[in-house]
Amino acid sequence: MPDLDFNYRPPPMNCSGFDPRAFRWAQTMKLAVEEINQSPELLPNYTLGYKIFDSCAHSLTSQRAALAVLNSLSEDDSPMCSGASLLAVIGESSSTQSIVVSRILQPFRIPMISYFSSCACLTDRKKYPTFFRVIPNDDYQVKAIAQLLLHFNWTWVGIIRGDHEYGRFAVQGLLRELQGTGVCVAYQEMIPLLYNQKKALKTIQVMKSSSAKVVVVFSAEGEMTPFLRDYMMQNITGIQWVAGEAWVTASVFTGSEYYPYLGGTIGFGIKKGHISRLPDFLSTVNPQRYPNNLLVQELWEALYGCNPSTSPSSQLPPCTGQETLLKQHSAYMNTSSPRVTYNVYKAVYAVAHSLHNLLLCQPGSGPFQNSSCAQSNNVFPWQLQHYIQEVEFDLDGEEVNFDLKGDSVPYYDIINWQRGTSGNIEFVNVGLFDGTKPAGEELVIQEDRIMWAGHRSEVPVSICNPRCPSGSRKAVRRGEPVCCFDCVPCDSGKISNQTNSIECTFCPEDFWSNKDRTACIPKKVEFLAYDSLGIALTVISVVGACLTISVFAVFFHHRNTAIVRVNNSELSFFLLFALTLCFLCSLVFIGEPTLWSCMLRHTAFSITFSLCISCILGKTLVVLAAFTATRPGHNIMKWLGPKQQRGIIFSCTLVQVVICAAWLIDASPYPSRNIEYERSKIILECSVGSSLAFWCVLGYIGLQACLCFILAFLARKLPGNFNEAKFITFSMLIFSAVWLSFIPAYISSPGNYADAVESFAILASSFGLLFCLFAPKCYIILLKPEKNTKQHLMGKDNK
Repeated sequence: MPDLDFNYRPPPMNCSGFDPRAFRWAQTMKLAVEEINQSPELLPNYTLGYKIFDSCAHSLTSQRAALAVLNSLSEDDSPMCSGASLLAVIGESSSTQSIVVSRILQPFRIPMISYFSSCACLTDRKKYPTFFRVIPNDDYQVKAIAQLLLHFNWTWVGIIRGDHEYGRFAVQGLLRELQGTGVCVAYQEMIPLLYNQKKALKTIQVMKSSSAKVVVVFSAEGEMTPFLRDYMMQNITGIQWVAGEAWVTASVFTGSEYYPYLGGTIGFGIKKGHISRLPDFLSTVNPQRYPNNLLVQELWEALYGCNPSTSPSSQLPPCTGQETLLKQHSAYMNTSSPRVTYNVYKAVYAVAHSLHNLLLCQPGSGPFQNSSCAQSNNVFPWQLQHYIQEVEFDLDGEEVNFDLKGDSVPYYDIINWQRGTSGNIEFVNVGLFDGTKPAGEELVIQEDRIMWAGHRSEVPVSICNPRCPSGSRKAVRRGEPVCCFDCVPCDSGKISNQTNSIECTFCPEDFWSNKDRTACIPKKVEFLAYDSLGIALTVISVVGACLTISVFAVFFHHRNTAIVRVNNSELSFFLLFALTLCFLCSLVFIGEPTLWSCMLRHTAFSITFSLCISCILGKTLVVLAAFTATRPGHNIMKWLGPKQQRGIIFSCTLVQVVICAAWLIDASPYPSRNIEYERSKIILECSVGSSLAFWCVLGYIGLQACLCFILAFLARKLPGNFNEAKFITFSMLIFSAVWLSFIPAYISSPGNYADAVESFAILASSFGLLFCLFAPKCYIILLKPEKNTKQHLMGKDNK
């Protein structure tokens, strides 16, 4: 073809070479016409004629051929039945040529049926109202290829296309189908219409350097031939080719030299058919039978490399023209599984059936104005177009018809290129794509029959990155396709149990992620259980209670001694009883919180401690009153008798009981699940219900302790060898120190630790009170009985 750079007037176009495959298509049309003319049922008493033009596989020569047929060239140039008019065109093979021819034929309303033009652009009825085809349009092919890529998890692919409408629209359709599927295109390269080896080598270098091992090709056989020749010269192997229907069944690539580079190719081929008379019909074609047919002479030159004519201008050696067609001449004789050839056959029969239906029209029931029919001796192309649109017939068990866009039934065979017994490439059917089936069921593949690139049985891998394992998610790299990503481990509390997860999912509220972030496991439930810490607190609590009971026993056994009587034995027994309860109430904080244990925890603690401090307050008042009563004119002890002491204890404790009762009635403590402090655990704790009531309880105990401390502090210097006010002062100091340190520790500690802190505070303060108030007395009772006299205690002992 001339270089159309518009810098000079282009020279005339000259075609060179010969395509035996295309000549087979032309012979198939001739066979179909002869069958129809011999049929007693189809178009009886009518004879079909035909005229064949060479488009030279280029849009400019196609335009020239179309104009030639419209201008009615002389019969010497292109023989045609005399007196006949052009009603329909069978062709073109290439979408680019079909666009040109269809636009030229459109003003004349001449229908055109293509057997190999699959570009989706030709479905536009506004631009191509007279165009029909017996091959599925590329919208179905790209849909099938997209499903194939997804089926084999090929997410990183390259695309090569020819420089024409077929390649351009096919790539656009494929990119549209791949949107949102996770398949990315590594590169897009183009084979120039006017083949340029330098540009082709650049494309081949891109293929070689890319990590994409799968290449989808939308190109014609003629463009692929020189491209693959250069590709093989670079000795590149391991590429998995995905072929379009335009070249997936091209017999020119079946030679054994192609297998190391193209073996394993997979693609979608046109549905094959059966033409019983075709092999015999093709074998009868030879220069001896058709001595004046230049195309037959060119066929012989292409197949045998000899000149069957006596022309002296030929540079080829002469031959007889009676040579036998052999199997190696598959480019012409390949009739085992006719595909494009069968489409030519169908197209001719579609015209014949349409014309037959047109001639069967009964006047008054026709499809045209006033229900008229076409005149049998004067049929117009636009009338035939109407019947082509409506035609429906059965051909060798296959239903042939056209939809409103002129398309036929979308059906493809999945073809795999495998090594034959002689080392050549064979086209093996390994599945099918039926576009009439529901979405997701169109593709059927027999994977065990497929042989992949490199003569391997394993499916090739073509990905930009290794798959992200379970427990991680994909993080897209900035400025790169979504198929190129980093694998980021899931955060705590999230999992991904699939490979290549886009995001990690949160575990349910009561679950947490395992170490590998692949599964949600139940959260660990924590509370102050009877484990190491719980057992330690239990032992301390029991030991404290036992010590208190022991002191109680000592005091009871020595109840008549001076130190017991002087220090108000009744209040001492009340106090020891309260301290025993204080030690034991810490046990309520151990174990799984329940509604009753939560209500009992704070109320039991507050009431027992209030009782304890009330007893100490009574003792403090008695001590202070006893020493004050020794002064003349003071008779205060009559107001602090046993009844009054019990009244003080009762009334002071009653206030705490009332506060606790109001707390339980209004907003009682209840068990709760803390999942905020540590999200990987469920901390079972007791919610106080009412924070105001909780702090009122603590505040009341603090108020009692402060009052005791003040009164004891005032009485600390009263005379006597055993001034209990000093020990009460120390005990209140320890008590206050423990609980003042408890408050910030309690607030900052979670669940089970808060319970442990509170339990520890109870035990520490209880031990503080027990030792400060009773250790000195027990020391005198048990170890210094000689000091257990009233004189010594009052400081009147001269010794």
